[in-house]
Amino acid sequence: MKRRSLPVAVAFAATATLLLASCGSGNDKSSDSDKIAGADEAGAEASASPSVSPSATAGRPKITLAKDMANVFEGGQTGDPTKDAILYDNTQAVSAMDEAIYTRSLQKPSFGTYLAGDAAKDAAVWVQGFFDDGITWTGKVRYYNREITSLKADTATLTYCSDESKSFNKDLKTGETSGAVSDPDDYVVFYNTRLQKNSKGIWQTTDLISKRGATQCQ
Repeated sequence: MKRRSLPVAVAFAATATLLLASCGSGNDKSSDSDKIAGADEAGAEASASPSVSPSATAGRPKITLAKDMANVFEGGQTGDPTKDAILYDNTQAVSAMDEAIYTRSLQKPSFGTYLAGDAAKDAAVWVQGFFDDGITWTGKVRYYNREITSLKADTATLTYCSDESKSFNKDLKTGETSGAVSDPDDYVVFYNTRLQKNSKGIWQTTDLISKRGATQCQ
């Protein structure tokens, strides 16, 4: 059984370019899920990356995942400081969502630090689904084919794939996990994202589109 899928609000649109208008949640009502911690200011602790200098990550919030959660990111060192920063902040956005699932809170500073706009709203819906279902996830997710497809001034688009074949839903009450999957359509996901550099130099993910079982990742 595959991990819980992203909500319909971020379903992939069949196009080669990122459709910025297709990611909105379509819901203007406020809720606890809409209150994103750190959206205006980052936390106090840094999380370093081998491809990004410690000074570049100063003032960033520390992200903590469960011991049985592992995200493995391939690539990230292009030799171009700007591209490396984009790839690094992409890893932090992904891990920020998983930290929210692990801690059962959307108030962690990392969430609003690395996610903004429609991506933050839609990610909050996705994370809330884990809360509502009483589950988390366990295992390892591999992220690969990470490619910056456009970069202009302070805006970039990034595509990448994930392999969820070694990750599983876990019931918080019983500890039981979902079974393994054999069909690639069930565990391979293609992502098309837009990132915007904010005033603090952080490349925030502002739009996120995904498609499970995409041929781009086979």
